[in-house]
Amino acid sequence: MTTLMGDRIYVKLVEEADAEVLLALELKNKDFFQLYTGSRKDDFYTLEGQLERIKTNKSSAEADQGYFFVIYLRESEQLIGEITLFEVARGNLQSCWIGYFLDQEQNGKGYMTEAVRLVVDYAFQTLRLHRIEAGVMPHNIGSAKVLLKAGFQKEGLSRENVKINGKWEDHQLFAIINEDDVDE
Repeated sequence: MTTLMGDRIYVKLVEEADAEVLLALELKNKDFFQLYTGSRKDDFYTLEGQLERIKTNKSSAEADQGYFFVIYLRESEQLIGEITLFEVARGNLQSCWIGYFLDQEQNGKGYMTEAVRLVVDYAFQTLRLHRIEAGVMPHNIGSAKVLLKAGFQKEGLSRENVKINGKWEDHQLFAIINEDDVDE
């Protein structure tokens, strides 16, 4: 099992044992998370739905297509968020996208910045990726700050590129480059 230890949190690849607490996190934050994600079916909010989600994401990791991590507080062992590397591209790209959600009550405490840094390090050092991209709705100032603190840079605006709650939304693009990945 892959576990990335931080100062106040740890991040680990999701497994079936996380299903119940992951469901609780999703139910508790349903309205908050829905502001920033595509529509979810009702079965997403069931234990079976979360188990299927975990199974799908484990298969994705085994195929080197994506990596779904959960974020726990070290002191209390409370699950507080999730962070995903997705759309892993190999060949001449060696890149992926990063996305994340944090329990609304835990926002503004630096946990997500710590988690992003841990996962970026994993992506660069273990997965040997060259570039990680992120898209943030322009009004989501907190998420933009997380990325900037974690070393990402703004690159531009993608107009109407993600459908959220039935509406095409603009996203500010951010990226970080693996500075240790030098040309051969």
